Amino acid sequence: MQPLPDYNLSVVERLKSLTSSGELKADAAQIEVATQLDRILHDLKTLKPAKKSSALGWMFARKAKQNSAVKGLYVYGSVGRGKTMLMDMFYEMAPVEAKRRCHFHEFMADVHNRVHAHRQKLKNGETKQADPIPPVAAALLAEAKLLCFDEFTVTDIADAMILARLFTELFANGCTLVTTSNVVPDNLYRDGLNRGLFLPFVDLLKKYVDVVTLDSPTDYRMEKLNSLPVYISPLDGAADQAMDMAWHHVTAGHIIAPTEIPMKGRSIHVPHAQGRVARFTFSDLCEKPLGASDFLAIAGRFDTVFVDHIPFLDADKRNETKRFIILIDALYDHKVRLFASAAAMPEDLLGKRKGTEGFEFDRTASRLFEMRSAEYLAEHNEKRAVI
Repeated sequence: MQPLPDYNLSVVERLKSLTSSGELKADAAQIEVATQLDRILHDLKTLKPAKKSSALGWMFARKAKQNSAVKGLYVYGSVGRGKTMLMDMFYEMAPVEAKRRCHFHEFMADVHNRVHAHRQKLKNGETKQADPIPPVAAALLAEAKLLCFDEFTVTDIADAMILARLFTELFANGCTLVTTSNVVPDNLYRDGLNRGLFLPFVDLLKKYVDVVTLDSPTDYRMEKLNSLPVYISPLDGAADQAMDMAWHHVTAGHIIAPTEIPMKGRSIHVPHAQGRVARFTFSDLCEKPLGASDFLAIAGRFDTVFVDHIPFLDADKRNETKRFIILIDALYDHKVRLFASAAAMPEDLLGKRKGTEGFEFDRTASRLFEMRSAEYLAEHNEKRAVI
């Protein structure tokens, strides 16, 4: 892939250039969001680091830093409108060395791993700090003062309970957040257990980010759909045969064997694996107590994943539905090629769309479509060539 031109570090100019060349369609809603992102670029360039001239000076410098932190952006809207594309343009241009761009699930898995590691140190007598949040936040800030999240969503109570305390530390010490989401902040963790304990985070978030909607009339993901035989429906003998044929083609006659992925004192069982190709059933992945960190480990270990027998999802399968949503997020974000057999096409897999799962599954259906497109598979092949 050719490196992008500089365009004077302007998201608006980059967007207009792609429009002029015919690579994108003119979209006023995208230009409005790009203008907001350019405001952050400007603020980041003009922000001066605090000086530590003395102990007293450092105290005032830290207070000044809290007041001068660059306000971030929370971009929400329907799937396929270009939110991630704009954030990625911004991230590439951001004049910050310490920055991080990742999927929100990946970030929270990292946070929980760090909290676990700190508690182990406390247990072993290696630290006297009982509260893991301040040192974890300090370590995150040392690595990145700018955080960019794709698909900010909260469905897990463990994430919900830690977010307010973690981001109080991050924001107070100069962290800038830019994130995309499918829902307005007030609908985060909607219908979640003990949601009242989560609401202080929503207030904190709205204090440190501007909230803007990307309401483009066009779903660009659907426009670039170019279906390839990697999603097979309905579930019948023909679907099983097609999956087996694809599996034999991808594994090219090599020896297939089960394997394990180690995970903090336990392991994830992979029933069929060959090199960087793995095959599971829906039951293997979504009917077992697996979470975001497990799915990210699978996405990091394999670049092609087969999932057989995805059923219709309904109220009786709420936990399975949540896991399936997180699984597809992890595979998509790592550009994993997915072969799947399912009871129905993506938009018809989930019965009644209620609460958080309804919001989230719209994104899942969109991603399942995009993962069949020529563009997605080209990105998969490009990443695979680097590994």
